[in-house]
Amino acid sequence: MKLKIHVNDTTFTATFEENSSARAFAEFLVQSPLTLNMHDYGSFEKVADLPQNFPRNDTQIHVDAGDIILYQGNSITIYYDKNSWSFTRLAHIDNVNKKRLKEILGSGNAKVTFSVE
Repeated sequence: MKLKIHVNDTTFTATFEENSSARAFAEFLVQSPLTLNMHDYGSFEKVADLPQNFPRNDTQIHVDAGDIILYQGNSITIYYDKNSWSFTRLAHIDNVNKKRLKEILGSGNAKVTFSVE
């Protein structure tokens, strides 16, 4: 199963991580796609609150452009630059680089739809 991320006129695919958080998020998306208004935070990520809590598998990790992270069990983040913290990695966007991802996500808010295929 792949995660689909639709932003503006672009759809990315992402590979899910092997953890209970990613499985729970995928199972949630099987029921219905999720559209969120994501806002910029710190000039390196887009973030939004999730409609429910998901299991956490936090570890100290380094993230990079294309990483999709569960933060504190109830927020989702798409990184377009580097960071390091105690997070749960949900997925990684396939075949994308920092420049392209930042172009698509743009500055300010971005309407993002998550689904599975």
